[in-house]
Amino acid sequence: MTRILFVCHGNICRSPMAEFCMKDLVRRAGLSDDFEIASAALHTDEIGNPVYPPARRELASHGIACDGKTARLIERSDYGRWDFIVGMDDENRHDLDWLFPRDPDGKCSLLLDWTDHPREVADPWFTRDFAATWRDVLEGCRALLAVVSSRN
Repeated sequence: MTRILFVCHGNICRSPMAEFCMKDLVRRAGLSDDFEIASAALHTDEIGNPVYPPARRELASHGIACDGKTARLIERSDYGRWDFIVGMDDENRHDLDWLFPRDPDGKCSLLLDWTDHPREVADPWFTRDFAATWRDVLEGCRALLAVVSSRN
């Protein structure tokens, strides 16, 4: 079982988009039983709130539902539970470094570090470009799934 936790600032846009994108990719590959996938926030701003409506609409435009998802806060104990803890931008990486000093097992990364063109996933809360975020999330999830699948 491979366990992947996606994280972003509030867990209402990028990390739930990645969570449900990856769940869809895994399902389509017939690998659902081999993965546990979730997402969490690095800050308390949005805890308990549902996926932000424009992010929900972007997922729906690709045939992906995220019903019932609400933002939850990452906890220190999550380090022992998840194999991969995947952030979206340099601020997330900074927060992960603070939360899990020195990342002793090398679990923390940024989503687009798994691609041939590492960069940040821009926050659509500020850019308002949810389609661009979707494209980055899809690219990163495909790359991460390819790496994980090749290891198994």
